[in-house]
Amino acid sequence: MMNAFPRPQRNRWRLLLAVLALGAAPVYAQEKSVRPGINKQYENPDIKASQSILETEGREAFAKRNEILAACRLKPGMTVADIGAGTGIFTRMFAAQVGPTGRVYAVDIARNFIEHIQKTSREAGLANVTGIICTPTSTELPPNSIDLAFISDTYHHFEYPQKTMASIHRALRPGGQLVLVEYRRIEGKTPDWLMKHIRAGQEVFTKEIEAAGFRIVPQADFLKDNYFVRFEKVEPSAHRPGSVPPR
Repeated sequence: MMNAFPRPQRNRWRLLLAVLALGAAPVYAQEKSVRPGINKQYENPDIKASQSILETEGREAFAKRNEILAACRLKPGMTVADIGAGTGIFTRMFAAQVGPTGRVYAVDIARNFIEHIQKTSREAGLANVTGIICTPTSTELPPNSIDLAFISDTYHHFEYPQKTMASIHRALRPGGQLVLVEYRRIEGKTPDWLMKHIRAGQEVFTKEIEAAGFRIVPQADFLKDNYFVRFEKVEPSAHRPGSVPPR
């Protein structure tokens, strides 16, 4: 039977169908880095220099660390992933909070940081810390292994946020949660260096995380320079890839 459309029109329809198919593809099919080179400085970071930046009262995530810890609502026996663990500020706090029956994965792209965290955890008598050296596209966390994923001042360092978030979604157990602490990015209020360093603001990051299979859980925001947002994992049956789950 002869095709009802002339060849040029058939070709246009094929192109349209191909575009629609790409639009329906999973959001995780990301091939290009959103910020090439942003993690170059962490290929071989100096620990003392990093501590002078990360472990200072002038940095809100450090100054408010006890309030952030309390807001995470950890319980003994939980398994937590500190993603972008850095010098291990929160890793060690989490390890003490979940106790010997719990576990904390310290995840970072820098081997120096992971070795430092493992060393300082042993010295503090914390035997429930496991270090994981991640990749630009994956946290390398085992599937179905954690109850809470914690990302502090690190999401903007994700070169491949869709792929990295997919790995976090896989690692979380059913009902698992994600806590995001990030810098505010507001024109006219945020310092120029942060405006240039942070690629997007809270609304964009929130939409990206929702599209990766999460929904926001109501949570009071108690930070000034940063924001604290809690998400809950949405199971595949309740979430269509590429869509934003209902709140």
